[in-house]
Amino acid sequence: MLSLKTEKDIWKMRKAGLLTWSAHELVRKIVRAGMTTAELDAEVEKLFERNFAVGMFKGVPGRVPFPAVTCISINEQVVHGIPSDRVIKDGDLVSVDLGCKIDGWCGDSAYSSLVGNVSDEARKLVQVTRDTLGLAIKLLAKARYWSDVAREMARYVHSQGFSVVEQFVGHGIGRTMHEAPQVPNFVYPDFLRYEDFQIKPGLVIAVEPMVNAGGKRVKQLSDYWTIVTEDGSLSAHEEHTIGILKTGPLVLTGPPETEEERKMVETFFDRYENNK
Repeated sequence: MLSLKTEKDIWKMRKAGLLTWSAHELVRKIVRAGMTTAELDAEVEKLFERNFAVGMFKGVPGRVPFPAVTCISINEQVVHGIPSDRVIKDGDLVSVDLGCKIDGWCGDSAYSSLVGNVSDEARKLVQVTRDTLGLAIKLLAKARYWSDVAREMARYVHSQGFSVVEQFVGHGIGRTMHEAPQVPNFVYPDFLRYEDFQIKPGLVIAVEPMVNAGGKRVKQLSDYWTIVTEDGSLSAHEEHTIGILKTGPLVLTGPPETEEERKMVETFFDRYENNK
């Protein structure tokens, strides 16, 4: 059942959103060729722990529990890449998905970084994925139903010569990481008939386009988690947690916008650096 939040609840979620944004800011600052994905994951875990937050991915049930705080997916990996001793290389497309819970509320977002001298295809793919998320946020201000947004997201991706992953979708979010509704980045008959939902104040969703340079088909690796493109093409992933207020959409995992929010982010990083 879809759970609408009060405006007060949505603003409470902003703290988790800012810490999530801060984690991505940390990743953007330190990701480089030569470091391992496990090293990157460890720094995010440190940021969360020193700010009294819980990383929401570690221990998620599956065939085997997910073993890390972040999902780090490189090149043809779409989502759910497991941090390991894999070394990040010059030219890699590195998608990091992460989420945390603090003061009882969750934040979830993903960001794709380009490391070093990347291909023109990789650069275009990331920009199109990012623009697709931006398009969704813009449309949330005027759309009546999610299908109106999802249809335009898919149309834009296809117009750029890329494909939308259809086996994984976004989700509602609040006191738990995954809540109703399901939030696809495309439309299909059963969704239109049974699962479409209205865009209205109180709705909080994680919107996360996953875009492939080649075909849309994906497969799971033998680690029971990592999803890769079936044809080996590049993939990118972008995500924001978005709350709908009476005034329109609020990107909860976006950068700080007020002096109070900037001070909160400074405190997050002070604790990370100084272990206060």
